[in-house]
Amino acid sequence: MILDAHGHVGSWPDFLIPDPTADGLVSLMDRLGIDAMGISHLLGVGPDAEGGNRLAFEAAERHPGRFGVWQVYNPHHRNRLVTEGVWGVKIHPDVHQCPLDDPRYDPVWELGLPVLAHGQTDSPWSDPARFAVVAARHPGVPLLMGHTGLWPYGFARAARLAADHPNLYLETCGSKMTGRWIARLAELAGADRVLFGSDSCFLDLRVGYGRIALAPLGEADRALIQGGNLARILGGQA
Repeated sequence: MILDAHGHVGSWPDFLIPDPTADGLVSLMDRLGIDAMGISHLLGVGPDAEGGNRLAFEAAERHPGRFGVWQVYNPHHRNRLVTEGVWGVKIHPDVHQCPLDDPRYDPVWELGLPVLAHGQTDSPWSDPARFAVVAARHPGVPLLMGHTGLWPYGFARAARLAADHPNLYLETCGSKMTGRWIARLAELAGADRVLFGSDSCFLDLRVGYGRIALAPLGEADRALIQGGNLARILGGQA
């Protein structure tokens, strides 16, 4: 099973997305053999969490079994969250300009669901050190560090932080990630702590999956990273 932990539908004002539709994403997933993808709607990541979540659920309903929903939580709006029928919660501290370990995110941790959060080394909002703080505070919450901190100079540090917290996982999407770095992350944090993500349709799914497919990994480790770890975290929801 190949599971993409980090996907999107919809448009974003600062980037060209050639095909922002769920239909286009499923077509590309079929070509690559990707079974399911966790999505949040970019409208929800941006100005309208409630509206974006509604559109994400609609996309998942149109394509049964292909999309899991990461419902977006906006700490300024404190929008409603659900506990059933989702993969978990998506938060973006840099868009929200709210530090990951700020009490305004407490309603997210209280759910106990998996959380996918944007991570960015040296950001005042989402530096990997803040992930370590939250992971220690909430050991029962699986916490996925989006982009493994985004910048290559911070990848090793992010992996070392994750290795110290069994509920903290490294998610691999980002234009700076490489197959060699994915293999190195598996060495530093353990292959059972690394998750395939593409950031599609924001980034090209073919490139994102190619990094995993061609990374210098043993096949057992590759199977964990491309789907086995996320399936374990989700507990059969995928």
